[in-house]
Amino acid sequence: MCSASADDNSADAPGQSRRELPDWFGPVAEDVIRYCRPKPGLWVDIGSGPGGLGLALAGASRSACILIEPDSGDLERAVEKAGNLGLGQRVIPIVGRAEKIPLPDSCVDLVASRGSIFYWGDPAEGLREVYRILRPGARALIGGGFGTSYPAWAYEEFMARQRGHLAAEGEEALRAWDEPRSLESLRAAARAAGIEEALIDETPPGNWLLFEKRGK
Repeated sequence: MCSASADDNSADAPGQSRRELPDWFGPVAEDVIRYCRPKPGLWVDIGSGPGGLGLALAGASRSACILIEPDSGDLERAVEKAGNLGLGQRVIPIVGRAEKIPLPDSCVDLVASRGSIFYWGDPAEGLREVYRILRPGARALIGGGFGTSYPAWAYEEFMARQRGHLAAEGEEALRAWDEPRSLESLRAAARAAGIEEALIDETPPGNWLLFEKRGK
């Protein structure tokens, strides 16, 4: 569906009227569960922001979901949302970064992250950390996309807004947005992390890394 991923729904091309777009975290959570086939247990959303994907995953399961995010204000908003949704007892906020995840080895059953890796200071180190905390046989889905069931019209409208906004800033802004979101950049980070052999080719629409922790 898409060759690049988006990080928010706030961009509008100059002079373009805003049209409310549907939330994409529900469709992305559906894809995470479909492609990762996680066991119930402890799930993690890296770079959770105010909880979009992590809360969608918690709402679609009975698993506990750890939200890892460097912005404590975003985590406070996520906790408030979780309480309003009746998920407060299964959502665990932790201030932290992908490059140094404050969790022990081989302790979680799923790691997901949408739109966050493009802002990691060291994507390869972040991927090594994700691999480290996965239990053997567990999977991670890291990258960007809108979800298989996300409406095509909404995706097209978002991308028109985003690219129109960036084009107004110049070609360099477009390149700076596109490059880290390319599949080539994501796979290069996987190679640098030493997890290329753990990659699974089948992935949802968008540019994603899907990998499984090897071993027993």
